[in-house]
Amino acid sequence: MSVFDLTDKTVFITGAGRGIGRGIASVLAGAGANVAINALTSTHAESTAQDIEDSTGKKIVTALGDVTTAEGVSEVVGQVMSALGHIDILINNLGDAVGGPLAGLPDKQIDPISDADLKKTIDLNMTATLLCTREVGPQMLARRSGKVINISSYTAGRAGGNVVLYSAAKAAVTGFTRAQALEWAPYGVNVNSIAPGLYPEPAAMTAERAEKLAGWAKKAIPLGRTGALEEVGYLALYLASSASDYMTGQTLYLDGGLSL
Repeated sequence: MSVFDLTDKTVFITGAGRGIGRGIASVLAGAGANVAINALTSTHAESTAQDIEDSTGKKIVTALGDVTTAEGVSEVVGQVMSALGHIDILINNLGDAVGGPLAGLPDKQIDPISDADLKKTIDLNMTATLLCTREVGPQMLARRSGKVINISSYTAGRAGGNVVLYSAAKAAVTGFTRAQALEWAPYGVNVNSIAPGLYPEPAAMTAERAEKLAGWAKKAIPLGRTGALEEVGYLALYLASSASDYMTGQTLYLDGGLSL
C-alpha cells in the first residue's frame, strides 16, 4: 500500500548496529527510505549496513559516534546531515540493561550498583533519547513535519526487581514521549514510542542458549514465543509512515502479552 511507502524519506536510527535497531533499519530500507544507522564503533555497523544494502538495494549510511553526550550527538547528526541532507524520521533506539538491585542485597552478598553503571544505564536509555531529539528537533519544527519514534520497553509498565534502573529509564522515555508529543503537535511532528518485549538476536547466542530461551518463552509469554527483530520494524514502519499521521504521544507494547 502506498501509504507505507517511505521513498525519499530519510531515517536516522541510533544504536542500530545490531538487535532491534538492525531489524528496524532493514524494514524501513525495504520500504524505500534512505537510512543512516548509528553505532559507537564499526564492529557491527559496517556488516549490518552491507547486509541491508545487499537485501534491499538501498545505500545505508553509517554514522559512528557516542550519542550519550551532547558533543557526540552533534558530531553524529552532522555526519547524517552531510550524507542525507536532512532527517525526516528519528528513531531513538539506543539502549541496554545493566542488571542488579539498586542498593544491593546484603543477605545475598550482592553489592549496590556502582556509580559508573548507574550513569551508563541512564545515559544509554534516556539521556541519548533526549539529546538526539533536541539536536534533530529544530529542523523538523522548521519544516512543520517529522516523526520521532522512541524505543521504550515492556519493563516500563511491568517492573522487575533486578532491572530497577532500566525500568525507571524506560518509564521516563514513555513519559517523555507523551510530553514531547504534546509540545510538538502544533508543528505537525508526531512523537510515539514502541515498548518491545523479548527480542533475542539468534546470531549473538549459542544454540543451547536459544533453545533454553525458547522454552522459557513458551511458558512465560502469553503468545508462547519470543519476538523476531523485523516485527519491531513493521510497527516502526507504521509509525514512520503517513498511516500514523493521526497518532501521537502513544506507547505501543509489542511484547507477546508479556506486560499483561
